Amino acid sequence: MPKQGSAMKKRAIRGSRSGRPIMVLLDLLGRRWTLRIIWELRDGRSLTSRALRAACDEASPTVLQTRLSELREAALVELTPGDGYRLTGLGKELTENFLPLHRFAERWSKLKHHD
Repeated sequence: MPKQGSAMKKRAIRGSRSGRPIMVLLDLLGRRWTLRIIWELRDGRSLTSRALRAACDEASPTVLQTRLSELREAALVELTPGDGYRLTGLGKELTENFLPLHRFAERWSKLKHHD
């Protein structure tokens, strides 16, 4: 198994030749369905592939499995026998950093509809 992060460094990073960690993370999070998968696994939930696919509006099984593999390589998601996929400690830390953005999005949504 590759060392944590080594698989991510080998991939081409869109918009960056520097390989800076923030650029690697933003590239990963910007891929289709990645954020949705992380969001659906928040709050300590474990979901099977089938349950995740349903939660992700019937995303393509191929794309979903690709994203789950990438998230596992990045140490953000793990597969637990009998339970399905869940966030790792690092994945949970990432979702904690999303909470201020989530609160902002809720406020912004209410404001933009009143214009």
